[in-house]
Amino acid sequence: MLGLGDIRQSLVYQEALEEGKLEGKLEGKLEGKLETVPLMLKLGATVEQIAKDLGLNVEDVRKAAQENSTN
Repeated sequence: MLGLGDIRQSLVYQEALEEGKLEGKLEGKLEGKLETVPLMLKLGATVEQIAKDLGLNVEDVRKAAQENSTN
């Protein structure tokens, strides 16, 4: 019978763990970028400029701006 230690040593487990770490990093980077949107708007940047500079799509920038204006 396989124990937890054996499963953790399996290639499938290791690949899933690495994929999860990568997903977490990407989500964190995106969250950080979206948090800068209100500041950039206050500094006078347009939604289009922000999207281009941060590598985001315009709709995500608009959504982040709207969410911030309602808080």
